[in-house]
Amino acid sequence: MNSNDLSLVHTGTVIEEDSLTMEQLCHACDVHADWIISIVEESIIEPQGEDSRLWRFSGASLIRARSALRLQRDLGINLAGIALALDLMEELESLRTQIKIGDHI
Repeated sequence: MNSNDLSLVHTGTVIEEDSLTMEQLCHACDVHADWIISIVEESIIEPQGEDSRLWRFSGASLIRARSALRLQRDLGINLAGIALALDLMEELESLRTQIKIGDHI
């Protein structure tokens, strides 16, 4: 993803096939790298690659990072609570999808 594509990220369009560098993810979330490292350590997002200097992040990681940031800023939830909340929200969405599919069969 190049710097021109970041304008798409700011408007809410996430292109899943592309991956973001640490710098791009920090810019898209308006946070410092330390915060991204913290949410990686808490398993809120998972980078691609072993070396933290070369980490790449998916569009799904961007969405989770932004959700984590909102939970932290708006509700004051700590990182462990954010991890749990995001997992529960994803599970709820999955169940809702299953119910919708079941209703259409």
